[in-house]
Amino acid sequence: MRKVQIITDSCSDLGRDIREKYGIDYAKMSIVMQGEEKPAGLDWDLYTPEELYGVMREGERVTTTQVPAGEFQRIFTEYLDKEYDIVYIGCALPLSGSVNTGAVVAGQLKDKYPDAQIFSIDATNSCLGEGLLAVRAAELRDQGLSASEIAAEIEKEKHNVNQFVTVNSLDALRRAGRVKASSAFFGNLFGVKPIIISDKIGQNIAVKKVKGRASSIDELVNLIKEAMTDPANTTVFVGHSDCEAEGRALCEKVKSETGCKDVYFNVIGPIIGASIGPDALAVFAMGKPVETVG
Repeated sequence: MRKVQIITDSCSDLGRDIREKYGIDYAKMSIVMQGEEKPAGLDWDLYTPEELYGVMREGERVTTTQVPAGEFQRIFTEYLDKEYDIVYIGCALPLSGSVNTGAVVAGQLKDKYPDAQIFSIDATNSCLGEGLLAVRAAELRDQGLSASEIAAEIEKEKHNVNQFVTVNSLDALRRAGRVKASSAFFGNLFGVKPIIISDKIGQNIAVKKVKGRASSIDELVNLIKEAMTDPANTTVFVGHSDCEAEGRALCEKVKSETGCKDVYFNVIGPIIGASIGPDALAVFAMGKPVETVG
């Protein structure tokens, strides 16, 4: 049986530690910050989280690009030349067209690599929800499943990824066009903190509004606890956008109150961070099926 490479993209927010542990690679997107386009690297080798989120705290909008076709050509060919099959798990289609671009490039490479299989899977998630699925795919690979078997299993399991996110300010979401200016103004004025989910088709939707930061963090814990079906065997993924102390406190709260197996903690990367802004907190875990909202 052919070897299998799991590939994700810059939206997965997986740190080098977990990528190396599970043998996961990623295709890079880009950001445009202060008028300059830069790769959206998950290892923060060209700029730091403090620099990215600092620019946003000063009121500047950071924009993003999807994975270009040339990047897919590069990374797919690297592994196809080594006789790997590929399972690419990409950002939710409502947020990025990268999965479609990956599928087009895979089709173009078929003539050159007729024996290879390349699967381009819409994670219907982003951030560490997408990363969680990439880790799951790597676990299945290490259990001996083929690329087609992994793809089929991920297609089934992806709708069980639960996401709950809160932000401290609505300003970045306003600049990214996610909320109206008037809603952001009054939300910030009255301390309203939305709870944002990713629904079954990958739409990010605010499903609750909570008054105050502490209450919103408590709500993240309550919701992820309620969503999990087998906490003793579940790893919760926790992300923060340059609010590490609050993120670590959230990790401890998740551990103590949910009875989960483990917690993986990482900073939210450049692509997701550009939309959600600084001081966001997010929790992700496998659990109950997610439904379509709206």
